Amino acid sequence: MKENITILKKVLLGAVGMSMALTACTDLNTTEKDSVVINTSGGKFEGDPASLLSSVYADLGALTDQANVYALYEQTTDEMLPPTRGVDWGDNGVWRTLHQHTWDPTHQQILDSWNQLNQRAFKCNQILASSPSDAQAAEAKFMRAFFMFFVMDLYGQVPFRNVDEGVDVNPKVMTRSEAFDFIVKDLEEALPNLSVRGPSADNGKASKASANFLLAKLYLNKAVYKSAVPEGPYTFDKADMDKVIGYVDAITADGYSFEPQYFDNFRTVASKELIFTSPSGTPQNRIYMTLHYDQNPSGWNGFTTVADFYAKFEDNDSRKHAESIAALGKNYYGIKRGFLIGQQYKDDGTPLVDSRTQKPLVFTEDVPLTGAATNKGIRVIKYHPADQGKYIFFRYADAYLMKAEAIMRGGTASQTALEMVNALRAVRGASALGSLNESAMLDERGRELYWEGVRRTDQIRFGTFTSTWAEKTVTEPFRVLFPIPQQALDSNPNLQPNPGY
Repeated sequence: MKENITILKKVLLGAVGMSMALTACTDLNTTEKDSVVINTSGGKFEGDPASLLSSVYADLGALTDQANVYALYEQTTDEMLPPTRGVDWGDNGVWRTLHQHTWDPTHQQILDSWNQLNQRAFKCNQILASSPSDAQAAEAKFMRAFFMFFVMDLYGQVPFRNVDEGVDVNPKVMTRSEAFDFIVKDLEEALPNLSVRGPSADNGKASKASANFLLAKLYLNKAVYKSAVPEGPYTFDKADMDKVIGYVDAITADGYSFEPQYFDNFRTVASKELIFTSPSGTPQNRIYMTLHYDQNPSGWNGFTTVADFYAKFEDNDSRKHAESIAALGKNYYGIKRGFLIGQQYKDDGTPLVDSRTQKPLVFTEDVPLTGAATNKGIRVIKYHPADQGKYIFFRYADAYLMKAEAIMRGGTASQTALEMVNALRAVRGASALGSLNESAMLDERGRELYWEGVRRTDQIRFGTFTSTWAEKTVTEPFRVLFPIPQQALDSNPNLQPNPGY
């Protein structure tokens, strides 16, 4: 047993333990379990591919948490703020340092994200070493590509260990460029044996559309991942943009389209937009992490959006807010969908009172990063407590906007980028744009995809991640990559510190 524990630490590249560190005082805790057994001297590994594949899908639940991977993609951006309210959400500064871009290699959520992602990628290696069927191998390659994509995107270096390597072998490390090629190869090999699912409730497993989506995302960001200078500037190649267009067209051909009612994407209904969702983790953390203590259900009174981001929406844009309290009816808890601002209400329409101040519960636009009163900040509800749907990883509107951006960056298609963006805006009830540039495209992606875990990647690609906003003043270019965690560096000499750390 002692030997196996040692090996597991090596596999996870410096993990101290297997439990997920959720640092906020009010989170829902998720315990990670692992039963990997590897011969200490290396050798053949073979398990049950069906069981291992089910486990990999179940492992997606960790990405639905408000911490770790999700926090690295959202708390670091211009659309989310983690205010400390009294002693709540202080947590030794782990949230503030993310928003302010002052993290270092010892940050717990940077380490936990590294371990979570690499553990799951290794489990996919185990599936592929267990004599899987062609279909099982295709799903395992997609899932390996999925997890390795995040490691490449976040850290710029990707460790890799074969299942037949013993503990004395240090995992090799791919550069960002090498990892890009490896991930693309996995997806291209997987595609022929993945099923065509189309819009259906069975979207918690790999499909042709999910592989095409990830390929489109890879090629849209290829200039970033292949750049010798991580912070750019980036040069987008027309051939890459044409590939993005082709992959998105293949998704459309599988039957995906816009859901006419925006917030239906986040309900229990089978949306026409959902390409890949979590079959295990629920969206409840997205609800609790933002709601006030006195709302029903009682929230953790945590995260808010940034006032400047909220100002990007027109009032008639259905993505901004939906449904009056009266229209919601009973069992909707008085909580509207979209951005929650101003007076908040009970289910029966009675104004809510903040029990800590005995004043009306009125959410305000202004919110400081520290010392925030309990009512400060605009809250966000996309998944609603009354009818929360599946947790979404890939959605058709994202793919559609990737195609529009690829056209804007020189790709060839029958529509212009402006025509595509205005067609989406018409569905969402927003007025047509007269012109389109990079800033307007980034804004549109923000309006459509806010709080869905894509903003960091978007801001880096558009060159705004090192800008200033809200209470973020640090503009160090090297922050486009997170540091390799110190424990991982200590464990594997093939890893090197990222520049700036």
